[in-house]
Amino acid sequence: MDQIKIAIVGVGNCASSLIQGIEYYRNRTDQDAIGLMHWDIGGYTPGDIEVVAAFDIDVRKVGRDIAEAIFAPPNCTKVFCPDVPETGKTVKMGRVLDGCSEHMAHYPEARIFVPAREPEATKEEIVAELKASGAEILLNYLPVGSEQAARFYAGCALEAGVALINNMPVFIASDPEWSERFRARGVPIVGDDIKAQLGATITHRTLADLFAKRGVVLDRTYQLNTGGNTDFLNMLNHERLASKRVSKTEAVQSVLPHRLEDEKIHIGPSDYVAWQNDNKICFLRMEGRVFGDVPMNLELRLSVEDSPNSGGVVIDAIRCCKLALERGIGGVLVSPSSFFMKHPPEQYPDDEAYAMTEEFIAGRRRA
Repeated sequence: MDQIKIAIVGVGNCASSLIQGIEYYRNRTDQDAIGLMHWDIGGYTPGDIEVVAAFDIDVRKVGRDIAEAIFAPPNCTKVFCPDVPETGKTVKMGRVLDGCSEHMAHYPEARIFVPAREPEATKEEIVAELKASGAEILLNYLPVGSEQAARFYAGCALEAGVALINNMPVFIASDPEWSERFRARGVPIVGDDIKAQLGATITHRTLADLFAKRGVVLDRTYQLNTGGNTDFLNMLNHERLASKRVSKTEAVQSVLPHRLEDEKIHIGPSDYVAWQNDNKICFLRMEGRVFGDVPMNLELRLSVEDSPNSGGVVIDAIRCCKLALERGIGGVLVSPSSFFMKHPPEQYPDDEAYAMTEEFIAGRRRA
């Protein structure tokens, strides 16, 4: 089968994990493919994905082969596949816009973006690169809070006629105006804000759903997260967090039988701890009442490598996008978005979203 050709915006930790994963699974079989939700989707396995273009703004990545750039600072994710072969494709200079928070200039160079010195790319140059590379799908891995930059690259995808997977919490797929633009252009979009394979949000949702099904009234809850990667450092600027908090909070509120009052639910990134690197630690507390109005509470600590935790989900999203391209489907892919993303256009319980996605993969559901 043909390769699935993808382009990436933001060659950070998540992009590094994804590209390592593509190579890691390339020569494996379904018998030894640990850590995947699907080995085969529509005849495509993880090794059928090819990265043909990438954009970044860091001087240590721009101009280098993609396979080399994924291991450059400030990336600090776990290296589980060190022998990624050269791709022959170099990382191109992108557009900065609001893609880098000013407060990060006060931290050591090894922990932050170092802006490249060459001129920023124009929209015409980025669109031309997408077309020339043969990219079919653009993956948005920009930092949280990159509202202008995310919409800029979404516009580039539309103009180039390539699908978009919006892995970060800027509301594009869930914005009716943007979703209509993708439908009218005839290209698919999956978004917004990728769920981890087994992370804080999916765990919180599952427990909230369990409370409801077992008749436990949830009175209040919090989810606090710490990490040491560039994403957590970026999020120390709370002005960049509005969409992220909405995305994570709505992901949990949507599975509750009755919405909690704002002061009774707190979900969101909490602090940056440099020595954690790409390790993310979630502290979760849920307080409720069981039979006889008797109080109970649950506390959970979850520790995961943040970026690999998203890789297996993105690999599935890419292949679902490819199926949509082959089937001539444009606009939001409702089923994959509801299963893979925190803030899809339509929220469904995870078991229902899973079943819908399986139907989409099998061709029994259009989108």
